[in-house]
Amino acid sequence: MISFRIKASGEKVAPQWVEAFRNLPVPNISDCMARMTAGGANLRAFYKGPRMVGSALTVKTRPGDNLVVNKALDIADPGDILIVDAGGDLTNALVGELMIAHARHRKLGGLVISGAIRDSEEKLLAGSFPVFALGVTHRGPFGDGPGEVNVPIAQHGIVILPGDLVCGDADGVVSVARHEVEEVHALALKKHNDEVKLMAQIKAGTSDWRWVDELLTRNGCSI
Repeated sequence: MISFRIKASGEKVAPQWVEAFRNLPVPNISDCMARMTAGGANLRAFYKGPRMVGSALTVKTRPGDNLVVNKALDIADPGDILIVDAGGDLTNALVGELMIAHARHRKLGGLVISGAIRDSEEKLLAGSFPVFALGVTHRGPFGDGPGEVNVPIAQHGIVILPGDLVCGDADGVVSVARHEVEEVHALALKKHNDEVKLMAQIKAGTSDWRWVDELLTRNGCSI
């Protein structure tokens, strides 16, 4: 039936790439993809813990309804990131303490909700299970559908396919297309290593910022 679709999981990003990205900051990854694949500035981390990295299990649902979100939790594999397109609506919370506990028990890699959550003030913020959402509300969800699982979804202007790589930390969420992970990893790793070297130079007082004046001069700016 249209808008009631539960598709089986297909090919996912290889586990070695999940681990390879685990130590890379989200800004480094984003910078290496022309800054066009971030999950939106409003996605907030509702946890304190390690970086979130995993393969996307996508959900598209009617705003305010979590019927297929519940189903997705049951079919997710350990390590999967459940990423939900709920249209950015904040009227009803799609998940709360109980569903997040269920996700943690099933060893998911995290939740990304383009919508609202609840039970956040103490229980989630003090926890280490990765949860990202746009906001909070006390108002609970409907559970009638429709919705779809393992379909292409949109997150703040970017398209995420089932099996794509999803990374999240305090700076937000970024996705990497499954067929691009090797190239992006090489670029992001170089970016990260270059920044580590630059930080050491800054602390030692040996950093070189002449490139700023050079760029201004090339653009006709008098200094």
